[in-house]
Amino acid sequence: MTDDAALADQFDLESLTPEFYADPYPTYRALRQQAPVKRMRNGSYFLTRYDDLVTAYKATRTFSSDKKREFAPKYGASLLYEHHTTSLVFNDPPAHTRVRRLIMGALSPRAIAEMEPALIALVDGLLDRIAAKERFELIEDFASAIPIEVIGNLLGVPHDERGPLRDWSLAILGALEPVLTPEQFSRGNQAVGDMLTYLETLVARRRAAPGNPERDVLTRLIQGEADGERLSEKELLHNCIFLLNAGHETTTNLIGNGLVLLCRHPGERRRLIEAPGLIRTAVEEILRYESSNQLGNRMTTEPFELGGVMLDAGTSVTLCIGAANRDPAQFDDPERFDITRLANRHLAFGTGAHQCAGMALARLEGAVAISRFLARFPNYQLDGAPVRGGRVRFRGFASVPCVVDDRPGHNN
Repeated sequence: MTDDAALADQFDLESLTPEFYADPYPTYRALRQQAPVKRMRNGSYFLTRYDDLVTAYKATRTFSSDKKREFAPKYGASLLYEHHTTSLVFNDPPAHTRVRRLIMGALSPRAIAEMEPALIALVDGLLDRIAAKERFELIEDFASAIPIEVIGNLLGVPHDERGPLRDWSLAILGALEPVLTPEQFSRGNQAVGDMLTYLETLVARRRAAPGNPERDVLTRLIQGEADGERLSEKELLHNCIFLLNAGHETTTNLIGNGLVLLCRHPGERRRLIEAPGLIRTAVEEILRYESSNQLGNRMTTEPFELGGVMLDAGTSVTLCIGAANRDPAQFDDPERFDITRLANRHLAFGTGAHQCAGMALARLEGAVAISRFLARFPNYQLDGAPVRGGRVRFRGFASVPCVVDDRPGHNN
């Protein structure tokens, strides 16, 4: 049996190796070639080809995002179950459409453009603090601090109340891993409960003193549309949690993955420093090459043939974004990191009805953070081995020790 055949044959999403967590892409390549519609031991299927993912994303009636059936045995009658079956991303129309429309109204192109000056000021302030100590932790001191502040601003969370947001988000998202430990379940449930308690207070304050619904997502969700129905209290609270989670870890990973990739590809880093106008295509390539969100899930509502395999109704399907974004049938030389890549219709934000509502904001955060970091610290280097986050669904780093020196003419 060839190495690729063995990798594909042995792959089990519920029993992953340390080597896979460190670098899943050889396994993804083997699956695309050997078993692109791979049946798991639990009866679900794992998809790795770009075209198959696009088919599933766009056939929303056949490939349902509703997770009630899938999550019931995983979470039982818990707050995690209540949260993940109420939030926008794990629902089908009309519930999905109604909530998405409200959120998108506060994330218009004009609203996002108006966020840029405050975002630049935030990033520059973080860079000033990094410069004062030279050695720093890329994730804690920079990458994770940016989206927490941006989402905090969108929801109008007072600055002195933002301390627990990151830990709550990590605990809730950690409970989405394919295999759930008792500790992850307990932490996730506790985080949902703590955040619901906090949000009830925040919502009460906002009802008493509404913000501008064109800029304040929480006010917009509370007020609903003038000619439409409003969200229930449960829908409102859980979709606030979803907004924090959706906008936090994925953007943290985009920034962290990007700066590590550029450090490991010095030629590409040099190109970007010499031509900072390439930042937009560079961000797209980071999203493709190291997708922040690697996996999605659907469940079939009717029999469907995909890639020559007949899927019965009620079949759980995992969409492997990380594999699809390196599919040679879609991308030329997909294993090469190229910040000038133009034909780059990656699936880091999904596609179709469930395409990420906040993708324009994430792109802006990534572009501002990475470009201003490089301009300030062109000679930054890793100061030890980065530590991966230890998750398969969300690919990023838990810590990245770095050293910088921004004194003129000084190299690290």
